[in-house]
Amino acid sequence: MITGIDHIVLTVRDLERAVAFYTRVLDMQAVSFAGGRRALLAGGQKINLQTIGQETRNHACIGSGDVCLLTSLPPDQVVARVTEQGVAILEGPVRKAGARGAITSVYFNDPDGNLVEVSSHADDAT
Repeated sequence: MITGIDHIVLTVRDLERAVAFYTRVLDMQAVSFAGGRRALLAGGQKINLQTIGQETRNHACIGSGDVCLLTSLPPDQVVARVTEQGVAILEGPVRKAGARGAITSVYFNDPDGNLVEVSSHADDAT
């Protein structure tokens, strides 16, 4: 029945601060939609951003997100990019099990405490 993931949602304190972080640190493209909502493009998917109370159908709380993003960069380049942007690495590079096999991951937090994992497939992580 399910064929993939279209988008996920992260809850943040300040939409523009979150957009600035993801565009600066991870070179993601920010977009606006539906009357000023904000999102970040991630390949063929997107990460929608919301503030507390913006969506009343869920039980959102700031900093509870945990997202794994795929990259074609080797882990050492991910570490270099993230640390040069002043972001502390929490863990990694470390081998993990991804949806399609082994991945090598680097973990850090966004400004709201959401856990961000940037991973490359083991075959690409050379």
